[in-house]
Order: sequence, then C-alpha cells, then structure tokens
Amino acid sequence: MTVHSITTSPFADQRPGTSGLRKRTTVFQQTHYLENFVQALLDVASLPPDATLVVGGDGRFHNREATETIIRMAAGNGITHVIVGRAGLLSTPAASHLIRSGAHGGIILSASHNPGGPNGDFGIKYNTGNGGPAPESFTNEVAERARVIQQYTIADLPPFNLDDLGTQQIGPLRLEVVDPVSAYAALMESLFDFDAISGLFASGFRMRFDAMHAITGPYAVEILERRLGALSGTVINRVPLPDFGGGHPDPNLTYAHDLVEELFGSDAPDFGAASDGDGDRNMILGQRFFVTPSDSLAVLAANATLVPGYARGLAGVARSMPTSAAVDAVAESLGIPCFETPTGWKFFGNLLDAGRITLCGEESFGTGSDHVREKDGLWAVLFWLNIVAERGQTVEAIVREHWARFGRNYYTRYDYEGVPTEAANDVMAHLRAQFATLPGTVVASRRVRSADDFSYTDPVDGSVSENQGIRVLFDDDARIVFRLSGTGTEGATIRLYIESRETDATRLGMDTSVALAELVTTALSMSDLVGRTGRREPTVIT
Repeated sequence: MTVHSITTSPFADQRPGTSGLRKRTTVFQQTHYLENFVQALLDVASLPPDATLVVGGDGRFHNREATETIIRMAAGNGITHVIVGRAGLLSTPAASHLIRSGAHGGIILSASHNPGGPNGDFGIKYNTGNGGPAPESFTNEVAERARVIQQYTIADLPPFNLDDLGTQQIGPLRLEVVDPVSAYAALMESLFDFDAISGLFASGFRMRFDAMHAITGPYAVEILERRLGALSGTVINRVPLPDFGGGHPDPNLTYAHDLVEELFGSDAPDFGAASDGDGDRNMILGQRFFVTPSDSLAVLAANATLVPGYARGLAGVARSMPTSAAVDAVAESLGIPCFETPTGWKFFGNLLDAGRITLCGEESFGTGSDHVREKDGLWAVLFWLNIVAERGQTVEAIVREHWARFGRNYYTRYDYEGVPTEAANDVMAHLRAQFATLPGTVVASRRVRSADDFSYTDPVDGSVSENQGIRVLFDDDARIVFRLSGTGTEGATIRLYIESRETDATRLGMDTSVALAELVTTALSMSDLVGRTGRREPTVIT
C-alpha cells in the first residue's frame, strides 16, 4: 500500500454548520475540496491506529465516489479498520447505532432533507464515539484546521468491493462491508412490541409509508412489510435514488404532497408516515389528520410506558428552543425534568450520555431517544404504531385526548428559504434593536414579557452557546421566535415560529391558522420581514 501526501490549498468556506458541512454537489466535486475537509476531520479526531471508523451515507449523487475517497484517506492516515454500509449506504440512525456498537467514530455523507442530484446538495459530518454529531468545540477546531490546511494524506489502494458483504484485507486495512439494514432492524425489534404491531396489521389496519426515494426505503420494507406483515406496497417510493426521484426529500405537508393527498382523501389509510433523505426525520399522519412534530414528541412522552423499551419510565425529556412547549406539560405531569436546548441534535448528546433524558425532539420533524444519538425517523413511526396498537384508538383520537388532558399548543413554522444573506441578517438586526423597547408593550392583544437572543449553558459540561435564536415571550406563554437555519446551502433560511397555548376545552379544536393569525401578523410587522427581504410568502408552512 503506497501512501501519498498531496499538496493542497485551503478553501475559505469549510466551516461546518448545525449538521456538518453542506454545499452544492458541484462544490464538493472541486479538486481537493472533499479531501481537504476529510483531512481536517481526521486531524482533529486523532484516531489511534487500531481505531474503527464507520463510513456511509444516504445514497445521494456523489455518495459512492466520496465513500471510496474517504476509505483511501482513512487507510492513508493509519486507520486499520473501516466499517462501511453495502454500496456505501447507511441511514444516519443506523450509522449512529453501528458507531455505538464498538467504533471510535464515523463519517456520515448526507445533506439530510436537502435535494440531491448533480445540481443538488451534498454534505459530510463527523460523529464521535457516542454515535452523535461532534460538539461545537470539535467542529470549530475542524474549521480552523481546514482554514490553514496545506496537505492531505491518501493511500493508493487496489480496487475494493463495496457491493458484497464480508471483510477484505487490503494491506494493513481491514475493510468490512455490512448489511445496512439488519443490525438496525434488530435494534427496533428489541425496543418495540412487534407482536402487537403485527396484530394491528393483521386486523386490517392500513398504512402508507413514503420513503421519498431516499435511504429509509429498504429499512421500511424490511421492518414494516417483511417483519411486521404490513401489506405489500405499504412502502412507496421505496428505492433510494441519487436524485431522490427529482423530489425534495423533506417529510412535511408541502414536499410529501402525494402522501398528504392520500391520507386526506376519501379512501384514506388509517396511518401515514414519511421519512427524509438520510432517515432521521419523520412525519406522522392519521386519517385526515396531521400531527405536528411538537405534539408528536409530547404524545410519545405521555405514552412511553406502553412501549417495551420505555416501560421503565423516562429519566427526562428535552426539546430544542423553537419547538413548542407541548412536552413541557407532560414532563411536569410526570415529575421529570424538561430541558430546552439550542437547535442541533448534538446538544441532546450530553444529556443522553449523562442519563438526564430518555426522549428528545425538535420541531423540524425530528424525534429520538437514548437508543442512538441521532434523531430517528423510522423509530418514531414504530413508536406511534406501538401506541396505536396498545390503545386501540385512531391517531386523531389519541391526539385529541392528549389536548384535553394537557392543553393544546397551537404552533406553526414559516420557512423563508434562499433569502439573500445580507437581507436575512438585516431582519435579525432589526429585531435585536427592539430588545430594550418591546418588553411591557401590548401587541396581538398580549403583553410582551421579554425579548432576547437565546443563550444555553450545557448543564453537563458547562459550555455556553449564544445567539441561538431571537425570542419574543408574552405573559400568557405565547411566543414568537426567529432563527436563521444552518442547513441550507444557498443564501439563508429565515425560520419564524409562532406558538400560543390553549387550555380552554371549548377552544381546542380551532384551525391553527385562525388561532395564530394575529400573532403571525404581529411577527411579520415586528420584523419588517416582507419589506427587508421582498418575500411576501414563505416557501413552506408547517
């Protein structure tokens, strides 16, 4: 095995965001671009020679080529054991599970819910030995290393086979190709009552799962159709494609439109669900009924003891700051702690590792638990199916009973994608300029209690994360939140979150758009978003 040190020059744009480095695929295809960033990751990780590294991705365009390059670079940097999913494929939750099963870390290739293809997006991130995304201290160090990098190291390996299961010894490198589905499916079977869910399907219960031509297709087919007995064809768009079939693999009401039309149609199945590009997000639908991600987290927490893997009860729960406070009421009822963190799954990692929480979630269609250190789309779907099987009720009935018991948090999110960065920053600066004058004023028939930029002190390691989103909080616990997303690849995405809590039993069945109309109008006026960006309508409303 010959090892080469390749001279290179740094790129100015290799600072990881919320979920690693995401750029247009054409950017990653530039000479040395991928290699520079991978070398920076490996330098900072400083893995020992006997380390095991997991590699895989969501199968989007350029996934296989990048996987092969990373394997050669791992060998060149002295790593002697690489585990890779067959054909370079691994869902993000499955990768986390593999890492936690004995690896030192992993490199995951994905831009999550972003579009794929030659003109789409690509991404790469590093997960540490706990199976979770690297913390900010690590990614900041990677950014600094990439800023000054002058060379990378890569091995000249003979051809290797990623399509057949088994182990190949290539000089000092042991390359292990594994089935990307089997270990994950076994993990799910250890957490959920597969007999109860199988009985649900045997009773005539109908489901539709939209894999969106993304990585979750083979996992869903194996678990839902083969192991649980759902009807053949339950999983649609099941074959992963490099361009996700030309679609946008984001499981929400806008991009999963075919699924939504079917679930709101005249002959709707009993249950609908979808997952995203790399398998870590989920959308839950009942018959003509949409479950917001915030409500989903709260319902799972309230019903967790019905599920074998969580029958012991919950140590605590956590949600990202923009996520509605629906789960807070459940935590209070259960007498367990509820943590409010910045957006980004890495912030849940310390809480999970310390045993402070069992379930966690974000409003961006992400839910998870201590079984891995990533959000997990198919896991959330199975959790819901287990609850439905145990309670013998429809999704809608379960949620409405939940509202009657805990109150309802009316909640919506407006996404303004591809906003020029300067205009997006101008909106945020305009809001910050009002921090001193907003408190005490009455807007939207409510009195403003406070206005600030969310800051988080990690209760486990004491690290501080500042400027995590602008909050306008009202005396009645309503909220307006503005945040710039870190998952896009062009311009900026402004996310506007609106929340209002209702406990009056006569007002729990309102349409969300009606319940929040006054607050939405107030938020747009307060931010001057239309005037400063020219965007009269959001790209997506959820």
